[in-house]
Amino acid sequence: MTTTRRTLLAGAGAALAAPGLAPALAQTNRWPERPVEIVVGFVPGGATDLDARAVAPLLEKRIGGSVVVVNRPGAGGEVALASVARARPDGHVLGTTNMPGLLTIPIERQAQFKLDDFAGIANMVTDPTAITVHEDSPYRTLADLIAAARARPEAITYASPGVGTDDHLQLVLLQAQTGTRFTHVVFQGDPQLMAAVLGRQVDAMGLNLGPVSANRDKLRTLAMAGAARSHFRPDVPTLRELGHPVEMASERGLVAPAATPPAVLQKLREAMAEVVKDPEFVRILQSRFTEPRYEEGAAWFTRLGGLQENYRTLWQRTPWSQR
Repeated sequence: MTTTRRTLLAGAGAALAAPGLAPALAQTNRWPERPVEIVVGFVPGGATDLDARAVAPLLEKRIGGSVVVVNRPGAGGEVALASVARARPDGHVLGTTNMPGLLTIPIERQAQFKLDDFAGIANMVTDPTAITVHEDSPYRTLADLIAAARARPEAITYASPGVGTDDHLQLVLLQAQTGTRFTHVVFQGDPQLMAAVLGRQVDAMGLNLGPVSANRDKLRTLAMAGAARSHFRPDVPTLRELGHPVEMASERGLVAPAATPPAVLQKLREAMAEVVKDPEFVRILQSRFTEPRYEEGAAWFTRLGGLQENYRTLWQRTPWSQR
């Protein structure tokens, strides 16, 4: 045996003998061994669900295995996130996330998950929150709605998909600034919210601009909470330009359980970096009036870690479970 060959074999043996490296390499080579699940915390047909269903076939092409979407609605997304946090960390169970709920739910209550239970794969989109009423509502403007709530505390109902969601926190901040008190009503997802407004069961709803714009028939959007007007809906003013410095949006991303092997996590991150740039994914988002916003998993979670203190401060100042 030549010296060169002995050296190469010795190097390979040393690499395989390194603690934890051989199992990680073997697991990566086998992954995925079965269908990969993307768990969604809301009912089918909502924005988060549609994001996941757009991602699934594009992710399949890049990981060489099937990807299925599983809906586990409840508690503003907590049920689904808790199931992902407890899942076997082998890359076969992933979860969609919604900001700010990913951070605010564990602050607001004794939740079954925390940020550290997950590893970020990628943030995918951003979708500003909006305030919407029925097109025949007596509230023609946001000023009308606020005046009614000020005149009749707790008489005006405002629906959202859950306590601590961006749609709810928009209300919390707006109430704090305007001295109003609405009655907050929770539904499990976008379709139920839409049906409640269209059926005149509630006076107004907090729902992201994308799904509202995709279903604008018989709806009137009074304001949205983006930093600037959306090019999809230039007719809708921002809360800031109406005199209420509130910015709030749903950032929707994809996570894995925290202990997922680094090599598997890296493959998922690389695959998602391609998915979010895929013309088909961009086209689907645009058809739903939604902006792409890619952020690589590690950088994304570093930013989220810094945001936790901001939300803790907001909770101490204005406990949103009481609003």
